Amino acid sequence: MSRRTAAALLAVLTLAVTLSPIHSGAQQAQSGELLRRAITKVQPTYPDLARKMSIAGTVKIQVVVAPNGIVKDAHVVGGHPVLANAALDAAKKWRFESASEESSGVIDFKFEPR
Repeated sequence: MSRRTAAALLAVLTLAVTLSPIHSGAQQAQSGELLRRAITKVQPTYPDLARKMSIAGTVKIQVVVAPNGIVKDAHVVGGHPVLANAALDAAKKWRFESASEESSGVIDFKFEPR
């Protein structure tokens, strides 16, 4: 992929994320650190495009965890758009300890080119 094509793709993705609606609701009222312990953590796959462009950064994913510990809902609340889908896919695979009610919080995924 040429640099020109990659730059155009990056511009389109940035615009799409910037213009996409932000999900709001009662679950976001508890944003911040997730208080439940993660039992299974899945690391995101570093996207090839990000590697080629040496993109690094942190992606923040807001998650809602069901009482049984499964991630019920997840969406991106910050980070580079090229890295966002990889972080979102990984967050949906996390499993947490059981609790009496659902909870929410933010998971940070740090990406560094290697």
